Amino acid sequence: MEQGFTMDQAVAEAARCLLCHDAPCSKDCPAGTDPATFIRKLRLRNLKGAAALIKENNVLGGVSSVVCPTCSLCQAGCTAEGLDRPIRIGQLQRFLVEWAWKTGFQPLCAGEPTGKKVAVIGAGPSGLTCAADLARAGHAVTIFEEKAEPGGMLRYAIPEHRLSLEFVRREIRDITDLGVEIRCGDGVGGREGLDALFARGYSAVYVATGAGQGIALDAPTRPADGLLDALDFLGIARDDPEAAAAMVNEKQVAVIGGGDTAMDAAVSAKLLGAADVYVLYRRSFTQMPAEARERDQALAVGVHIVLLTQPVDYLADGDRLTGVNAVRTRLGEADQSGRRRPVPVPGSEHVFEVDLVIEAIGMKPGPSASAMGVATDDSGCVVNTGPGGMTARDGVFAGGDAVRGPSLVAKAIGDGKAAAAAIAAQLAGGK
Repeated sequence: MEQGFTMDQAVAEAARCLLCHDAPCSKDCPAGTDPATFIRKLRLRNLKGAAALIKENNVLGGVSSVVCPTCSLCQAGCTAEGLDRPIRIGQLQRFLVEWAWKTGFQPLCAGEPTGKKVAVIGAGPSGLTCAADLARAGHAVTIFEEKAEPGGMLRYAIPEHRLSLEFVRREIRDITDLGVEIRCGDGVGGREGLDALFARGYSAVYVATGAGQGIALDAPTRPADGLLDALDFLGIARDDPEAAAAMVNEKQVAVIGGGDTAMDAAVSAKLLGAADVYVLYRRSFTQMPAEARERDQALAVGVHIVLLTQPVDYLADGDRLTGVNAVRTRLGEADQSGRRRPVPVPGSEHVFEVDLVIEAIGMKPGPSASAMGVATDDSGCVVNTGPGGMTARDGVFAGGDAVRGPSLVAKAIGDGKAAAAAIAAQLAGGK
C-alpha cells in the first residue's frame, strides 16, 4: 500500500483548490463525503473540523479514499483541471483520516440510548456504515458476519498492495468504538434465522450480505486441479501469502476477466512469483471495466493483457488443467452495457498452454438473502419496495451489493447511510 501525504504535501495540495461555489466534486460522491467542504477546512488549517466532517459523512472515509475510483467520481469534474490537474481528493481525504488516528482525535460518538435494537446481516462496507450511523442515533446494533473477520470485500478481496489489512482493521475500530457489536462466524441462516432475530427483540434488520459469489465460465470441461475463483485466490493471498505463492510460483497463469478483480488477481499472482500472467479479455483495452490505475499497475508489474480473446473451454490431462481453448473476437454492435459486443471470429480457435486459471468473470449475490425469505430477482439481488432499502417484509431493509449487484464501495456506503436514516425514522415512529 502506497504511503499517504505528509502535512506539507496535504497543505500544498489543498491550496490548489479553487473553492468553487457550486463544487462539482461534492455532487459526484455517492457516499456524500463532501470534498469541497473538508478541503476548505483544511486550507484554513482546521484539521479537526475537516477530519470530523469526513467521518461524520462517511464512517469509512479512510478506505474510501484508497479504493474509490476518484478519477471518475469526485475528481472528474474538478475545475482545477483547467489550470493544471484535478485536486487529489482521495489523498487529502486519507491524510485527514490518518491524521485523526495519529493524534487520537475521535470525532464520532454514540447517541443517547433509545432502548431499540437493530440487527445488521453482513459486515461489508454497507453493513458497517448502517451500523455506525444507527449507533450514533443511540440504537444498540449487532452485526452478524459469517466470516472470521469483518470488512467484506475490503478484508477478503482487495489485496495488500492496494489496501493494507491493518488499515481496514483500524477503520473498523472507529465503528466498534461506537458500541457496535460484531459477531463473526455467526451468520443468520434461513427464514428461521430472520424470524429469530425479531423474536429476540430486534426492531429492524438490515440485510447487507453483498455479492461475493463468483461466476464461473460456462465451459464443458472444468478440471479439479488448476482452476480457481478469483475471490478464493485473493482471500488466500490475504490470509496466507505463502500458500498463495506456492500456488503460482514459476507457473504460467491466466486470469479471465477485465474488471478490477481480474487486475487484482493478476497483479497479486505476478507479485507472488508467477512466471507469466495473462489477462484474457474478450473486448478491447478501452472497454475494460477495470479502473485505469488498476490496468496501469498490471502493465507496470509485467502482466500481459491479451485482448479480443474469448475463452470457451479448458484443456485437461486427467484432473489437471493444461490450457485454455479460446477464440479471437471482433467488436460488433453495442449491448446493454453500452460497450460493443464481442463476436467470435470463425476459424480463430487457439490454445493457451497454462498451469493455472483464475476466473474473474463477475460476481453475484449468494443464496443467503433468498433463503431468509427476502424477495429476490432472477439474478439473486434483493428487491426493494421503498426508500431507504425497505423490502416487502415489515422491518427488513436491504442495500449494497446484495441489492445492486457488484458495484462501487462508495455506493454501498451510500445505501448504508440511507437505510440507517430510514430505520431510525421508523423506530422513531415515522414512515
